[in-house]
Amino acid sequence: MGGKALSKDLRDKVVDMHKSGDGYKKISKALSMPRSTVKSIIKKWKVFGTTRTLPGSGRHSKLDERARRKLLREATKRPTATLKQLQEFMSKSGHCVHVTTISQILHKCGSYGRAARKQTLLEKDLMQSQLSFAKTHLEKSEADETHA
Repeated sequence: MGGKALSKDLRDKVVDMHKSGDGYKKISKALSMPRSTVKSIIKKWKVFGTTRTLPGSGRHSKLDERARRKLLREATKRPTATLKQLQEFMSKSGHCVHVTTISQILHKCGSYGRAARKQTLLEKDLMQSQLSFAKTHLEKSEADETHA
């Protein structure tokens, strides 16, 4: 469990003061922060060469940001494409990922409503024949109910 995250400006100030030759005690008094915090900021800067917040531990994503954008672009371009088709598209571009991984990435990017293409409207003559069929059978069903 880490403590409260410090702003990038404050960490940059600590490093700048250290570069100018100030000691840990002087920096901690000037910025009113614990000496151990100053020490850890400077140590992290010496090791990694940056003061930005480093990513936490855990498994890295199989797709980098560029591949993720490519997948999202393809999904928005072809909204009727299935996850399997998107998986084939990604494998052609050199990224072997599972269908559920693609689904999770699309959900994280906010792309939920990838539905299949809507069915075309019925033809007029087909609608007419269905309506006449329903009317004839409606009369028959009413006649059957009276006999029962």
